[in-house]
Amino acid sequence: MIDIDETLVSELISEQFPHWSALSLRAVPQQGWDNRTFCLGDDLSVRLPSAEAYAAAVEKEKRALEFLDGKLPVLVPGIVAVGAPSADYPLPWSVRRWLPGSTIDETSLIDRISLAVDLGSVLCALRSLPTDAGASAGQHSFYRGCHPSAYSDQVQIALEHLGDDVDAKRCREIWLAATTSAWESAPVWFHGDIATGNLLTDGGRLSAVIDFGTCGIGDPACDLVMAWTYFDDEARAAFRESVALDDATWQRAQGWALWKALATMSGQSSPDPGGTQERALATLLSTAS
Repeated sequence: MIDIDETLVSELISEQFPHWSALSLRAVPQQGWDNRTFCLGDDLSVRLPSAEAYAAAVEKEKRALEFLDGKLPVLVPGIVAVGAPSADYPLPWSVRRWLPGSTIDETSLIDRISLAVDLGSVLCALRSLPTDAGASAGQHSFYRGCHPSAYSDQVQIALEHLGDDVDAKRCREIWLAATTSAWESAPVWFHGDIATGNLLTDGGRLSAVIDFGTCGIGDPACDLVMAWTYFDDEARAAFRESVALDDATWQRAQGWALWKALATMSGQSSPDPGGTQERALATLLSTAS
């Protein structure tokens, strides 16, 4: 990971976009894993990949957001400038519009059923759009949008590592169901990281979706994982109905949720200090169909 702080970002702004150099700069309180984000004045933000593996998303996301802006029932962050690598920071980076609102994990004023329906509507709208501006799923999306079997090796390693700490038999049943079907329609848009930190709310309702760094064109099953990481039984049922996808896609989504939980718990993925993935696994094991 690259060490990114306010001093570095201030220097980048001053060197490449001096007309913004007088604006205040501060790190956002909750940082993501793939990128570091800073508020620039009242209306802009600066987003910098934390490692080379995430740098390819900058140009891809710019193209995608230019297309998606105004086409979804919620806001998306528009990129207003792309910064070049420098001697002190070797990757491309971006300046984008700051969107008002609080992330779901920052507010308690959420009706989960309403959120489930709103999110399902957004994902339906996303799937309906022309795909010319999107990139086919692959390494750039960390295989979101591909078949979940891309991570079969990590699932196997995790089950061996975790041993009796998980119900390996039930995990294998869910994984088998997830990997014995495939998306049979034309590839569609997917976001790739639908999670509480990437959904903004205003007045308790979904207002924006951010962080399209793993977006692309492919199988939308990866976008359904919040069914187990956040929603309760009633909201999960509302979400399943609202996304309007077939049972096989729902089972592949269960596979994506299973992989992420097992990979995290076995140390193969980013840390999970709040225990979200362990709770998601418990929910998945008790509810998977």
